Amino acid sequence: MVTASLRWLYLDLNSYFAHVEQQLDPSLRGQPVVVAPVDSDSTSAIAASYEAKKFGIRTGTKIHEARALCRDIRVVPARHGEYVRFHHAIIAEVERHVPVTAVCSIDEVACRLLDNENAPAAVTALAARIKAGIRAHVGECLTVSIGVAPNRLLAKMAADMQKPDGLTILPPETLAARLATLKLSDIPGVGRNMERRLAAAGIVTMERLLALTPREARLAWGSVWGERMHWLLQGADVAEVPTQQRSIGHSHVLGPDKRSPDRARLVARRLAAKAATRLRRAERTAGWIGLAVKAEARFGEKPAKWSSGLRLPQVMDTVTLLERLDTLWHRMRGEFGPQRYLQVSIVLGELGDAGAVQHDLFQGASAPGLFDGPSTPSAADAARRLALSVAMDKVNARFGRDAVTLGHDAAGASRSQGPRIAFTRIPELAEFHE
Repeated sequence: MVTASLRWLYLDLNSYFAHVEQQLDPSLRGQPVVVAPVDSDSTSAIAASYEAKKFGIRTGTKIHEARALCRDIRVVPARHGEYVRFHHAIIAEVERHVPVTAVCSIDEVACRLLDNENAPAAVTALAARIKAGIRAHVGECLTVSIGVAPNRLLAKMAADMQKPDGLTILPPETLAARLATLKLSDIPGVGRNMERRLAAAGIVTMERLLALTPREARLAWGSVWGERMHWLLQGADVAEVPTQQRSIGHSHVLGPDKRSPDRARLVARRLAAKAATRLRRAERTAGWIGLAVKAEARFGEKPAKWSSGLRLPQVMDTVTLLERLDTLWHRMRGEFGPQRYLQVSIVLGELGDAGAVQHDLFQGASAPGLFDGPSTPSAADAARRLALSVAMDKVNARFGRDAVTLGHDAAGASRSQGPRIAFTRIPELAEFHE
């Protein structure tokens, strides 16, 4: 039997990007709003206000479909720098009331409660103070749903139970009964594939899942994660599994004027240069570079996609990364055929510690079969390339992004509004100047 108490408070900002836009532009308040990557009907919504959701518009809805569903829809291009600025203001406000234990995403934070602040009456008052503080000090349009439960997973699930602007407390004595009313898909991380796997094991309801033994849960999940999930759903405060960053990347949805192969290539080079700067700031090296390209959709067809990657000799300089990107781009052009491109993505993988790099014993040798693309630079050449990259970082940090570039100009590569936000990663403010 698990002994549980209220240990975690989880905050989930409602329709965050859309509500920031409504806060910044009073004319959008009370209006159906969607946020799009760029001003183009061929892209998809990355956020929708609650007024837009009433028309069936959701994250992922195509903009042209959103216009068909709601003739009065307001489409605004994303301003990621503003979302990060508001994010930091919200974190600071929450910290005025309770320490933030973990920033889970751009719009979600988790706070561990102490013994003197986890009674139901105490957490109800705490939640009210946080909500009032955000309205008063950050923005009246920004609402937050709060969940309180014995562990982070259950607190996150509780925050999802009442939106927008809700508060749900899951005390141990009512936990099983409340969870039994949910669907399996209400568990974070349980998508369609996992639902099918559980169904194959005869588990199609939350009630059946909660009745499993730890061993049965492990078998149903096919890994030790099932046993971990069993204890979490029972209310145990299981320690979080630490994760390490595995990749650094950027993606860009191209505006109509940037979709030709030559213009798209310049954008890809700019994305690679930005990823390289992040790599150096994190003191990491990359052993792999990947390129992914999505073509414009032809009428009645799904957009074609191409992706591939090359191994690297654990580097962190911009010159080498751009050389390998050019190799990938030429391969893509040969295999993908003539296209106009909708989206380009760059990923640097197999990350390593910069202090652990060992130089090639055969300096300057091409090392056939070991690395893809051009020959591996000698230690001296690698040092020069890195010194050049670091010097460029300093110039761009002082005079603004694109003050110095390699093989692309700011106009041709499309000076973007800064990095795009993946909900699981909040960009550093420095990235908006790269």
